[in-house]
Amino acid sequence: GMPGTGKTTIAKIVYNEIQYQFTSANFLQDVRETFNKGCQLQLQQQLLHDTMGNDVEFSNINKGINIIKARLNSKKVLIVIDDVDHLEQLKLLVGSPKWFGLGSIIIITTRDQHLLGEYGVDISYKVEQLHYKEAIQLFSRQKRLCKPLKLHGTLCSRFPLRLQGPR
Repeated sequence: GMPGTGKTTIAKIVYNEIQYQFTSANFLQDVRETFNKGCQLQLQQQLLHDTMGNDVEFSNINKGINIIKARLNSKKVLIVIDDVDHLEQLKLLVGSPKWFGLGSIIIITTRDQHLLGEYGVDISYKVEQLHYKEAIQLFSRQKRLCKPLKLHGTLCSRFPLRLQGPR
């Protein structure tokens, strides 16, 4: 879906609601930006650290792929990969859903619907932008305004993440 429609917010809510059902859970945020900075190795290390509970040292991305596959293959994991824009990012972090134990769930947020098909996603949900009236109602509820302003509705429909407050 479009930027600012709430994909990450929805993924965070789902993650927080169901993470207790898994052996390990991990939320990798801003994957696109992190990859653009050349920090692929750090993302792999973060994934392993957060799911295994300890640091795993390796010096290259291919070793990281093998370690992720070997260490998590029998674990029931919940992994959120946020803001993906290239198939390579998924291949380096979660390879294939077959890498993980029975009952594992991989949640991917992306602006590119075709990417999900390339990865072989079975179920997808497209987040739509709020309509003006819905945006006003949501903003009013969040900010407890007596009379919502027209500008607030415009902001809310464009940037629902702003309702979360500071990160």
